[in-house]
Amino acid sequence: MRSFFVRSFQLLTPNYTKKGWFFMQITKELVSYVAQLSRIKLDESETEDMQKQMGAIVDYMDILNQLDTDEIEPLSHIFSITNVMRDDVTAPSYDREEILSNAPEHTAEAFVVPKTVE
Repeated sequence: MRSFFVRSFQLLTPNYTKKGWFFMQITKELVSYVAQLSRIKLDESETEDMQKQMGAIVDYMDILNQLDTDEIEPLSHIFSITNVMRDDVTAPSYDREEILSNAPEHTAEAFVVPKTVE
C-alpha cells in the first residue's frame, strides 16, 4: 500500500513556473498510471491520444491561473447561504413496551431478528 502512495505522489507532484503558477506535465507514465487505476487497457496509440487530451484539459484549466484574484475573497459556496439548524430538543416518543408488543419476537429492550452474518 505504501508503494501506491509513493507512486501517486511521484507522478502527481506539481511543477511551478517562474511566476509560481502551478502546471502539470502529462506524461505517458501518468496516463498509464491513471489507466491502471481506472482498470482500462490502453495501447500505445490510445496512450498518446489520451496524453494529448489530458494535456489539453490541464492547459485549458491553466487559464484560471492568468486571472487576477488578489482582491477576490475565497468562497466556500457560490450563494451566500447559511446552514439552517433547529435546536436539538427532546420530545416524547412512543412507549417501548407498546411497540415491542407488536413484534413476533423481542427482548426487554429490542426486536429480535434473524442473524444475517456469521
